[in-house]
Amino acid sequence: MTDAPAPPASPPVLETPLQLRVAMFCMMLATFMQALDQTIAVVALPHMQGSLQAGRDEITWVLTSYIIASAIMTTSVGWISTRFGRKNLATISVIGFTVTSALCGAAQSLHEMILFRLLQGLCGASLIPLSQALVLDRYPLEKRGQVLSAWSAVVSLGPILGPTLGAWLTEAYSWRWVFYINVPIGVLTAVGLILCLKEPPRFQNARFDAFGFVTVSLALGALQLVLDRGTRLGWFDSSEIVLEAIIGGVASYLFLVHICTTRGGIFPTALLRDRNYVFGVVLTFVVGALIISTAALLPPYLQTLGGYSVLEAGLLLAPRGLGSLVAFQIVARVVLRTDPRHLIIGGSILTIVTMWQMARWTPAVDALTVGVTATIQGFGIGFMFMPTNFLCFSTLKHELRTDGASWLTLGRSIGSALGISITSTVISIISQEVHSELTASLTPFNRSLSVGAQGLFWNPAIPFGAQALDDIVNWNAAVVGYSDAFLLMFFLSITAPAVAILMRKPPAATPSAPSAPVVE
Repeated sequence: MTDAPAPPASPPVLETPLQLRVAMFCMMLATFMQALDQTIAVVALPHMQGSLQAGRDEITWVLTSYIIASAIMTTSVGWISTRFGRKNLATISVIGFTVTSALCGAAQSLHEMILFRLLQGLCGASLIPLSQALVLDRYPLEKRGQVLSAWSAVVSLGPILGPTLGAWLTEAYSWRWVFYINVPIGVLTAVGLILCLKEPPRFQNARFDAFGFVTVSLALGALQLVLDRGTRLGWFDSSEIVLEAIIGGVASYLFLVHICTTRGGIFPTALLRDRNYVFGVVLTFVVGALIISTAALLPPYLQTLGGYSVLEAGLLLAPRGLGSLVAFQIVARVVLRTDPRHLIIGGSILTIVTMWQMARWTPAVDALTVGVTATIQGFGIGFMFMPTNFLCFSTLKHELRTDGASWLTLGRSIGSALGISITSTVISIISQEVHSELTASLTPFNRSLSVGAQGLFWNPAIPFGAQALDDIVNWNAAVVGYSDAFLLMFFLSITAPAVAILMRKPPAATPSAPSAPVVE
């Protein structure tokens, strides 16, 4: 995990072919479960808001607390897996994730929910990097494209299908089942890992970089608090926001100085010497923000502004998953025979086009338009996601893979958390500005509102009219706010092809015989 000399190589301890298939299935199932929980609660947020007595801006913490906790814990996955073993970490993570999922479903207040979601994120943080490291370690380069395609489908389809599954569970049962659904899956996964996953002897003398972990955790946590609470507290007019910004800035500075001056720190600086990996992390950040932000924006947009039901909104997002599945099938067959950068650029162009279309939507958009746009967008994201992962590890040294997978996951998690927070902030700020502009002339002295037929409904001089008028103003202000949030995602998506161009073409795959399985 560090820049220090690697431990002596030990004989490979591999599963039998059947054990490997079962272990990979269980790890991918756990990965899907962890990725799914990033967005499965999106469509249930209005129901949760009422049950937990939370404000509209507060309820989004259910999403961001999970993602940022996962991001913070991801930074230590490399050391924990080296010190205690991948199998032990994966098994404990699955068990902890299952227990905390049950606690989330039983939460009775917003504070309980946020606490349990934080614990859930901490427990599930290792699942994605561990499953990716397992793919990279167990399969030779010429087979890695197909397996990585399946892995990428699991990771990206989780957030994409989350709102659809969450909508069905909420409609058919209650919002609590978006968490309870993890319990049987978690039990099955834990049993499979205990029985089938093997690992070589671990290097138990790895040193934990406590200073690096604390500083990066403070930096990420403080930044998330600023973004989540800034709008509610008036940004830098609030002493709390100022304090959190100072803590985040100082912690970020100390972390950067630490990793540049310390050998064997939490972040292996050798990762920075791999060009494909560095730009791959940037691209993964962008893709994470696009996937999660749009998944978080569309359900409330369709429900509160478009008039769709919870289930209808969830079903309208399902075509994104279909588009991604088709893209993954194509990419798995061509990624080793073509330049992956071309696939990323093609996918990013499709994503850019759909983001521009969404920025021009109105709540009157019909279901067909939403479905077609979602399908094309899912197809584009599928062409971006898997080739990016392939390029990231095509030139990375074997001993850096676990840390590389952890920090790549961190980049995606930060992109997801910041994407949700920033778009929510944009919607709130723009809506307030538009609301102020629209209400400037809506006074009792405006005769156009107090005479004629409109005076019967929108007269601001009477309570009923003032309330009806305010509802209309709020609706129109929210339309503009969502439009600007989609426009922000459009500008972010433009950076994707530029980053892809800066990456190098991977070395050609050469046939390599897989190691003979060794059974413990």
